Amino acid sequence: MAKMHRRNFLRGVLAAGAATVAVPGWGLGRVLGANDRIRVAIAGLNGRGGSHLDDLFGRKGVEVAWIVDPDKAVLAGTIKGLEERKRKAQERRKKKAKDGKEPEPEAEEAAPLPQTVQDVRKVLEDKSIDCLTIATPNHWHSLMTIWACQAGKHVYVEKPCSHDVYEGRTAVAASRKYNVIVQHGTQQRCERGRARLMKAIHDGQFGKLIVSHGYCCKPRDSIGKIDGPQPIPPTIDYDLWCGPGPKGPLMRRQLHYDWHWFWDYGNGDIGNQGVHEMDVARWAFKDKVLPKRVMSLGGRFGWDDNGQTPNSQLAILDFGDGQYVFFTVRNLNYEGYKREVKNDFYFEDCRIVDGKLYRKGKSEPESFSTPDVKITEGGAFGSFIAAVRAGKREMCNADILEGHYSSALGHIANVPYRLGEKVPFDEKAGKFGDNKAAYEAFMSLHAILKDGCKLPVDKTQYIVSPWLSFDPQTERFVGERAEEANKLLLPEYRKGYEVPAPGAV
Repeated sequence: MAKMHRRNFLRGVLAAGAATVAVPGWGLGRVLGANDRIRVAIAGLNGRGGSHLDDLFGRKGVEVAWIVDPDKAVLAGTIKGLEERKRKAQERRKKKAKDGKEPEPEAEEAAPLPQTVQDVRKVLEDKSIDCLTIATPNHWHSLMTIWACQAGKHVYVEKPCSHDVYEGRTAVAASRKYNVIVQHGTQQRCERGRARLMKAIHDGQFGKLIVSHGYCCKPRDSIGKIDGPQPIPPTIDYDLWCGPGPKGPLMRRQLHYDWHWFWDYGNGDIGNQGVHEMDVARWAFKDKVLPKRVMSLGGRFGWDDNGQTPNSQLAILDFGDGQYVFFTVRNLNYEGYKREVKNDFYFEDCRIVDGKLYRKGKSEPESFSTPDVKITEGGAFGSFIAAVRAGKREMCNADILEGHYSSALGHIANVPYRLGEKVPFDEKAGKFGDNKAAYEAFMSLHAILKDGCKLPVDKTQYIVSPWLSFDPQTERFVGERAEEANKLLLPEYRKGYEVPAPGAV
């Protein structure tokens, strides 16, 4: 397919700073009836994109009309997989008929195969498309969301909704201006049990929350080391893959997935799996959005590879009133590794650890109940489709604004890390002042790295950041080192893929 220049797309609507108008007949005013088909396009088919397709293909009242990926091989493989799903559905129906039953054709069997395309802009020209779901690499999330909003499409965007704080705010602005639903892929917002616990915390059932601690501790391995640029697979439109990110040489063995560990395209595990737990950590504070101070430390330990992001990290986000979000990343594998993908909560007189309530001075947990809450049922995609069908943003369990704030916490934590300096690998590495809880969190990570991973003390160093001040209103760093920190909140975009300012969307 010939690539469309951005200035010709939607008559120039998408150009940064250009005058924009809402697309007539679209947005929340276009309420779908219960029997109307919702036509969906899915962008990005590796990883989470496959989950999007699994959930939506063959869903009653939904048609996956397009699949989008810059890799032709991925598109072809996906269509082959869908053909196999349809064949198996047909076989199941025939078997039931042979057994004396008269089943209706299964939804997957009846579902038409989607069209395929490498460039999402072709899909956004299709006025019959109601929704775009996005599971691309992080650096594409916001721009694709913005383009879809400007084309009048509802959006489900994977976490993090942004690659940096600036473009996340623009995605929020686009959702509001074009009056479309944008749901963020933080699925725990769709879990009733989790929502009930958050309601209990907000109601003060456990007292004042002091520290909300998220953990993203999943064992991962080295991505390997190369000595020079790797060949681009011939099936990939590399210009489209890079999109708003820099179009540099491929400096990793695997183009797909391993981009997570490079700053130009990913955000490390705090901005990968960690967004789920970061979202819950922030959600536990009823009225908190962004911190007033932040610091981060860690490193990429134990691996001699090309990755840039830390595989071990502790971030402290200070809201300025004695309340904190702590976040721990621990990916470095070792014998006896303890996987911890969870959230713990520390109150003035009790704590909830691993889902169990412990009162101060008590070693045994006690039972507790939580109040009921109202959420839109159906899981992440079911609730999204229900909100789109009803045309009601309030039915969206994970609105883009919540997604922006939770994604931004990870970005804000990564900035000071990237400005940090190397210090000796010992118990004095952290700069926590008299914050005993922060020191204990650091020592927990340090003990695992030193004793579990057996990192050599004399040959290892932490990267430790300065404390940076942040203004939650302007969403910018302020004070000492603010200028260099803010440059990391707003990257340079390639021509044709610029992310506009929130006021120019």
